[in-house]
Amino acid sequence: MKVEKLGLLRKEICKTLEEAMQKHPHFASYLEALPAKPTYAEHLDFEKFGGKANLIYPVGFGIYAHIRAGTGIGEYNLVEPEKPSRLLLDQVESAVARLVSDEKYEKDTEAVLTYLYKEAVRKKLVKIPSEQRDMVLYYFLRQKIKHGFLEGFLADPWLEDISVPGEGNVFVYHKMFASLESNVEVLKDEVDLLLRSISERYGKVLSYTHPILDVHLPDGSRFNIVFGEDISLKGSNFTIRKFPEDPISVAHLIRWKTFSAELAGYLWMLLDVGITCFFCGETASGKTTSLNALTGFIKSDSKIVSIEETPEVNIYHRNWVREVTRLHTGSKVDMFDLLKAALRQRPDYIIVGEIRGEEGRVAFQGVQTGHPVLSTMHAGGLGQLFQRLTSHPINVPKSQISALNLAIFQGRIRRGQKLIRRVLSVNEIISYDMERGNLNFIPTFVYDTDTDRLRVLGSSYMLETKVLEFRAWGKEKIPELYKEMQVRAEIFSYLSQNYPRFVDVWKTVVKVQNEGVWGVYERVKEGKIPWE
Repeated sequence: MKVEKLGLLRKEICKTLEEAMQKHPHFASYLEALPAKPTYAEHLDFEKFGGKANLIYPVGFGIYAHIRAGTGIGEYNLVEPEKPSRLLLDQVESAVARLVSDEKYEKDTEAVLTYLYKEAVRKKLVKIPSEQRDMVLYYFLRQKIKHGFLEGFLADPWLEDISVPGEGNVFVYHKMFASLESNVEVLKDEVDLLLRSISERYGKVLSYTHPILDVHLPDGSRFNIVFGEDISLKGSNFTIRKFPEDPISVAHLIRWKTFSAELAGYLWMLLDVGITCFFCGETASGKTTSLNALTGFIKSDSKIVSIEETPEVNIYHRNWVREVTRLHTGSKVDMFDLLKAALRQRPDYIIVGEIRGEEGRVAFQGVQTGHPVLSTMHAGGLGQLFQRLTSHPINVPKSQISALNLAIFQGRIRRGQKLIRRVLSVNEIISYDMERGNLNFIPTFVYDTDTDRLRVLGSSYMLETKVLEFRAWGKEKIPELYKEMQVRAEIFSYLSQNYPRFVDVWKTVVKVQNEGVWGVYERVKEGKIPWE
């Protein structure tokens, strides 16, 4: 069976406005109806377009996103091929069904349906004008094997969240322009039909008796569903948390100023020897993204066990045990159960997606038996973190809090017209003072709002104890320790400017692990590829 991919369905990006208008007539028609032409951008750039209020860019598959931002909630207009009638799509489905036989087809469902569709057109089982055939196929596939009206949003790599609060417009959260209201409007019945279809496709049960559901999409996105008007008064609602296909690296975070190169060098040295670190902050402050990025610092031969309710962690280690809870079908398996099991698996690191309940107490017990833990928590400051950890339902004994080595706080702040994510502080936990009832800690990095920079405040207790002890170095080697931290920072400055991809960072870290930091540093000074 020979399958031909249609041009409209290829993920191609037009480089110029003229090329886009020529290839996609529906896009040209949309532009001609606008009173003012938007700026066309093949690729978005924070520095160049951060304040731009009228911008349009391609997301592939013949789909374009038009942004109008600057006052109130901005607009996100999705420009797609014109949708065929319901009657025509039903006729296509019926014609394709007539051609299905006992022949063994390829596993690529999209390719099979494309082939059958073209056969139905060729045999005149359904009549479609030649100029509309690409568009009809796009919507047929979108309806049968994709995600309906969500497909255009899912194709846009610049979106972080996609949500519908019930009947009405779809809302998005854009990486550059924050919250936007789209031009896609949906009815309650349309939302319910899509949610039932998606849940069934992924083997989940969605009903009025099981109305709350989490689905993990193939691209890694998290799809949270609340079904039915009795608990969602505007109608069924959902939120999709999107994750990038290529993991975000520490070099990316430096480039975007979320991290500093010095912080990268510091954390690289600490995670290399095994520390427990929590990323804290508000919702959408970038906690999980930073946690994911920092896994690239853990030694490549380490055994890692990750425990999550919804899979979000994505790491490169070969010896990675990935576990998720089971809450809606069969016997219940929660975070607490998985964490207890993880302690018997002899991991070098345990990654907990988010600590919210009694699993936190087990995590601290694990740390005290030699299992470093990386996790995230919702907490705005060190005092709030301490209160959450030692109160119900987590209930970590106050005497065990010093098992947490680092607390990193991130925030989402507005700077000018842009919402940005920044590490606000890095705090080394020293001990808990039982007599005074307070936590002894040292802030090593603090965000300076005036300069938009992360400042180093001085020496590091963790470097001078954890790393020195691990390397069996004496106190006389402390200056060498800080010199190495600066060298690692310079390596990451170079990576952020030239090789920011996660795979490039990973190869560099492995090269340092195998051959030492100084050889890699010499390559960086000579402008060479660090890992070769």
